[in-house]
Amino acid sequence: MSGEILVVNSGSSSLKFAVFAASRTDSPQAMSLRCRGQFSGLGNHARVELKEGFGGGLGEAHDSALRDVPPMLDHDGALARLLAWVEANPALGDLHAVGHRIVHGGAHYRAPVRLDQARLEVLESLVELAPLHQPFGLAPVRALASMRPELPQVACFDTAFHASQPPQAQTFPLPRRYREQGVIRYGFHGLSFDFVSRKLAEQVSRHGGALPRGRAIIAHLGNGASLCAVRDGKSVAATTGFTAVEGLMMGTRSGSLDPGLVLHLILQEGMSAEAVQRMLYKESGLLGISGISGDMRELLASQASEAAEAIELFVYRIVREIGSLAAALGGLDHLVFTAGIGERAAPVRAGVAQGCEWLGARLDPDANAAHATDIAAPGSSLGLWVIPTDEERMIAWYTAAELTRQA
Repeated sequence: MSGEILVVNSGSSSLKFAVFAASRTDSPQAMSLRCRGQFSGLGNHARVELKEGFGGGLGEAHDSALRDVPPMLDHDGALARLLAWVEANPALGDLHAVGHRIVHGGAHYRAPVRLDQARLEVLESLVELAPLHQPFGLAPVRALASMRPELPQVACFDTAFHASQPPQAQTFPLPRRYREQGVIRYGFHGLSFDFVSRKLAEQVSRHGGALPRGRAIIAHLGNGASLCAVRDGKSVAATTGFTAVEGLMMGTRSGSLDPGLVLHLILQEGMSAEAVQRMLYKESGLLGISGISGDMRELLASQASEAAEAIELFVYRIVREIGSLAAALGGLDHLVFTAGIGERAAPVRAGVAQGCEWLGARLDPDANAAHATDIAAPGSSLGLWVIPTDEERMIAWYTAAELTRQA
């Protein structure tokens, strides 16, 4: 296999991209990154940034396809510009395949798959289970199938990593027929958990085997947030379930609620199902509690008591769920922070670590403030880590593996 793999991670107003050498490697970490960037503000105040590769700038003549982005550029326009730039860039080889982050694979797809029309239709039937993500992840697949019908496309699923969970971790206490219809706990953020669990194993190995390996909880804390209990690199349990709204309080999502409350809102308050869905996904979480913002950076900078209350509740819910997952693991050896809040919000990490002192956590305040990889104080019986996630690298590796498997 030669050439390049383009990775596309599409959101409601953004399109993250990365290009990796297409050669198959034994680990995601060994994949050779060629460049990485992001379109943001699509449809309104569009802009593009090349974050890694080629000096991090867009000033060369061959970068004209990406320069001078019109403010109203939409996703299809961004994708067309990206394709033109990749194909014309003399520093890159021929485009070999495209890998996509698709949030929900449902009961059908528990591993990466090469996409065709039939599989795309199955994935589109799952939109209601991840309404904030699934439509935007699938739209570039459709667009690319029209622009470059000969180009192989591979879907990599956030749900796939959790397929290793035991039945009791996946089953809802509902009539059995629903499980047979695929109503189970799927779990999300799997690409992130997969990558970080591999990086954790590397970190533990660097300590000469002095640290236990087996039981870890990974905290993917961003605008979307969830925890995953991992034993020996395999998912055992997670806070998200049938949809990506369950579990932790998030930027604008409520997290877990008493289902009777949802019934109350519909039956007694007269809210429509659509209005409840909008509230739970877009008006709750940090935004709902603070009334200020769903962005942790803004809340940490605010002096308002409502901002402090939202942060306190966010930390409290994380600590409670850590207790539940530690029970599922039968103990805990490592706690790992990743994603935007997990990697950059030292006060949140400090609050969570303090709440986990009963598990043996002892935080090194200086290391935490410096966003070091190892933030555990001497004498901590719980490993405390900050490990940046890299979902795009994971997607590229799975895409290369799937194409090699089919060759």
